[in-house]
Amino acid sequence: MSAVPASTGTSGHQRVIFVTGPSGAGRSTAIRALEDMGCETIDNLPLSLVPALIGGAPKGPPLVLGLDVRNRDFSVAALIEIISSLSAEPDVSLELIYLDSRADILVRRYSETRRRHPLAPAETAAEGVERELDLMRPIQSRADILIDTSDLTPHELRAELERWFGGSAAQRLALSVHSFSYKRGLPRGIDMVFDVRFLRNPYWSAGLRALDGRSDAVSAYISEDPRFPAFFEKVADLAEFLLPAYLEEGKSHLSLGFGCTGGQHRSVALAEKLAAALAAKGWGVSIRHHELERRGMVAAAARTG
Repeated sequence: MSAVPASTGTSGHQRVIFVTGPSGAGRSTAIRALEDMGCETIDNLPLSLVPALIGGAPKGPPLVLGLDVRNRDFSVAALIEIISSLSAEPDVSLELIYLDSRADILVRRYSETRRRHPLAPAETAAEGVERELDLMRPIQSRADILIDTSDLTPHELRAELERWFGGSAAQRLALSVHSFSYKRGLPRGIDMVFDVRFLRNPYWSAGLRALDGRSDAVSAYISEDPRFPAFFEKVADLAEFLLPAYLEEGKSHLSLGFGCTGGQHRSVALAEKLAAALAAKGWGVSIRHHELERRGMVAAAARTG
């Protein structure tokens, strides 16, 4: 790969990329791919050394850190604290890549390599995989970019990272659009939030209640609200206006969220529609449906564009 990801922005931000996920999901492949694209990479750095490393590092190429349960002092609480503190630093642009995979695929990969799982050295790989997936769930929810590697070859994973980090200027801004339920609170890390509870609710239509916002029927129902066209046009115009400005400022990730009562219909439909509109303009977009993920209705974030 000859493409190089966006380095420090015009305002002197240090771009930092955390790569994590369950063991066997492809972290080593991802780190090598990002190194080939011009990043400076460090794997298995103790968490206690991360703040000092980033605080003292001169501004330069994007810094990629591989972090998972095999790190010597790894803990979910410590990693979340580091993510929160670095996200608040004005001169650090932090992104979290979470590589996910289905449990059966992870077990199969361990069986093929005959390695012991780090969380089950004296037990079966399946037990270790289940423990780790449960342990890492709070980290997964903080991900800026979520890639399901279950059905990806190493080459395809490298190609996916190339699409995220090696393309045009528009593609180098990691853009994510989220849907969520206000009943469960606002997801962490969303930059701009739009409350769409004022739109007509498909939940009250018996034929649509069991569906979600990815359905054409649900999307059409919401679009028939007379307030919908003007609202969506204004949101799309605002996003298109702000994205180049954020990119010029050196921001490497931007997240937009739509919330509704249950996180199943209106917010999902709006997230899908906005992601499609921005992708049509050349922006690379990932979609996170937090409530659908919680219910197991979607496996991981989908990318469009």
